[in-house]
Amino acid sequence: MIMINRQSYFNAAKRIVVKVGSNVLTAEQGLNLPVIYSLSKQISLLMENGVEVILVSSGAMASGQKKIGLAKRPDGIPERQAIAAVGQTGMMMEYEKAFDVYDIKVAQILLTGDDLNTSRDRYLNARNTLNTLLSWKIIPIINENDTVVVDEIRFGDNDNLSAMITLLMNADLLINLTDIDGLYTGDPRKQTDVELISEVETIDGSIEAVAGDIPGSLGTGGMLSKVRAAAKVTNAGIPMVISNGRETDILKPIMSGEKIGTFFVPAKEKLSSRKCWIGYNIKPKGVLRIDDGAANAILNQGKSLLPGGIIEVEGDFGIGDAVDLSGGAHSRIAVGLVNYSSSDIRKIMGCKTDQIHVCLGEKSYDEVVHRDNLTILNECRL
Repeated sequence: MIMINRQSYFNAAKRIVVKVGSNVLTAEQGLNLPVIYSLSKQISLLMENGVEVILVSSGAMASGQKKIGLAKRPDGIPERQAIAAVGQTGMMMEYEKAFDVYDIKVAQILLTGDDLNTSRDRYLNARNTLNTLLSWKIIPIINENDTVVVDEIRFGDNDNLSAMITLLMNADLLINLTDIDGLYTGDPRKQTDVELISEVETIDGSIEAVAGDIPGSLGTGGMLSKVRAAAKVTNAGIPMVISNGRETDILKPIMSGEKIGTFFVPAKEKLSSRKCWIGYNIKPKGVLRIDDGAANAILNQGKSLLPGGIIEVEGDFGIGDAVDLSGGAHSRIAVGLVNYSSSDIRKIMGCKTDQIHVCLGEKSYDEVVHRDNLTILNECRL
């Protein structure tokens, strides 16, 4: 196994995203105030050392539930959204008081998936706002807008949201704080014969299977959602750490390179912001199934997708829409922006590029998906 020098990654980290989960932030009587004040102290020290910090904070629904006095979360969506509204205000008030001790201002940012994947303009506007706050030395505290979100535009959980923010802001590191020490070979809360996995170089089916056996409790995401978040950021060349947010001053040993928690090793090259947006923000509107030769050319030769490699088209989509590319040994190998509509691709699939004009009466591009508008997904880098 290759020796991983964690410290080299942490030394280079000038912008980090810290995600803190519901189980860390809530206590029996509501918000876990000692954790909030500890986080504010740790983050203030990082800022003194020139590190920009973005905080993705869960806890609104859990906080609201206990604030109202409900024994468990209700099943109805309106009730859950009302609980989140109650909890969010209290959570932000406590963060504001905690950071004020260190003369640091905070800003509340509530997002839905629509804000990051509907259009490139909205994506860039969100990034510009966050960049402005960071330039003013203000801590952005981000949460999903649970009070208005519906299934079609939700991130799913704050593990995914933290990964999306990390990609959006081209951060250097994602730290995911939960209520256990990291990724284990089983659930340490129920089993005694399990071991902490210190480092993960490749996120494959076996890692996902292990993570799937470790559910969450208060929050919506268990360990599997954290591993899937790691798959996104590491594919973009950004490391991630899962560690125990209830441990005292946990950020200091992490940033010092101590071997605590689980460290997910990033790909060697960072993806551009545009490639991150294509691969992980836009919702694909269709699927292009491709043959083994085309899959190999994309995965191993850095090629674009030509019409000759396409064997099937699923869905209806227009020029510039995002589609999944599926084929080869993997069901889903990449996401790309198409140069032709679905109806035109059905006419030219299987054809050589010099036949496009014959099939369509014109030829705008040789490529159906150009390499510059294509992002290979993590599981296909194995």
